[in-house]
Amino acid sequence: MVENQLNLTDEKPQKTSNILPIIIVIIALLALSTTAIFIKIAVNEMSAITTLFNRLWIATIIFGLWSGINQARNQIRDDEPILPQQPYPIKEIGFLIAVGLVHVLGRLSWTWSLTQTGAANANALGSLNPLFTTLGGWLFFNQIFGRKFIIGLILAMLGAIAVGFEDLLRSNNNFTGDAVALISSIFYAANFLLIEQIRNKFSIITILVWRCVIATSLMIPVVLIFEKQVFPVSLSGWLVVFALAAICEALGHGLIVYSLKTFSSGFISLLLLLNPVIVAILAWILFAEKLSIFNLLGLVLILGGIYLGISNQESIKSSVNLPIQSPEESEVL
Repeated sequence: MVENQLNLTDEKPQKTSNILPIIIVIIALLALSTTAIFIKIAVNEMSAITTLFNRLWIATIIFGLWSGINQARNQIRDDEPILPQQPYPIKEIGFLIAVGLVHVLGRLSWTWSLTQTGAANANALGSLNPLFTTLGGWLFFNQIFGRKFIIGLILAMLGAIAVGFEDLLRSNNNFTGDAVALISSIFYAANFLLIEQIRNKFSIITILVWRCVIATSLMIPVVLIFEKQVFPVSLSGWLVVFALAAICEALGHGLIVYSLKTFSSGFISLLLLLNPVIVAILAWILFAEKLSIFNLLGLVLILGGIYLGISNQESIKSSVNLPIQSPEESEVL
């Protein structure tokens, strides 16, 4: 009887602890769903590449300030050093550098594909990101996904394609652009998988700062060579790129990285398929764009697929097996 009472009392905190990660992912989705809207406004004044460059360097400053504030706060509170004294293994440093590389390569290939093929084709091929994430996790990192999760993954990807199906029918085929869009989804999948592998080795701030620093460094020669206008020329342009950096990059992607301590990369990529649905709804509200039967069908399929994914316990990591967080880590949110 005593054991049963203990089990019952332990279930409530566990259920409560599972609510917060879901809320964090929802906030991240809402932040990321504004990306397309901000970019749509920004490209009226500057190119997509310049928009990405300004987004990255501003985000680097935000993450750097965030890291400095956390370190100062921890030093005041505790005299112990924040970072471990021993150097990180070369393998982990390599993973961290690789995160920055695949991050910028994914963004660049996606941006370039939009100039070579229709947006509908790029969005449809970008919906394959969860497939590559799940496949990569299974092949390279021994991740196991149940039957429900696989079925949910297929349904959600079909739903994401259905959201842009009408535009897909009207778009012109371009093999080069489609191939690059497909490659960008592979880079995005690699980004999730690599972050998941180092998530418990480095703090959130360390991962995000390194990723933005490396991505910004790689973007500098691209912008200087191919772009005449590097920075926004109006106040509205600066506000838009700042919103992209603060809301989309810092808040959205920052919370996504944080959520990888609870959920697998495959499950996170599955949840991100809600992004085109949220964008379609926002476009309906802000730009009076109509929601077609394919949009509604896609919404149903995505929600059904995500429900199956949630019901599959293999897609959610157990926090019991995670190492104890560092003081810097616990102060990130």
